Amino acid sequence: MENFKETYKESNTTNNANNPSHYTLMTLGIVVTMIGVVLRFLGTWTFIDAVSNIILIVGVLICLKSVSNILK
Repeated sequence: MENFKETYKESNTTNNANNPSHYTLMTLGIVVTMIGVVLRFLGTWTFIDAVSNIILIVGVLICLKSVSNILK
């Protein structure tokens, strides 16, 4: 027969997905991405498109990192 306590201990590994640090990292990534999007429309500087694209890509990478941490 299976030991209930061992099964319960193994199911605690799913608590990693509920870690608040993952969601704060995702929120930071969303804010950085939105800053990159807003800069496209607010700036009149010559290289604002390049800077806003770089900021947008950094924000997307932060979000993808947080999602991959949640799925681990």
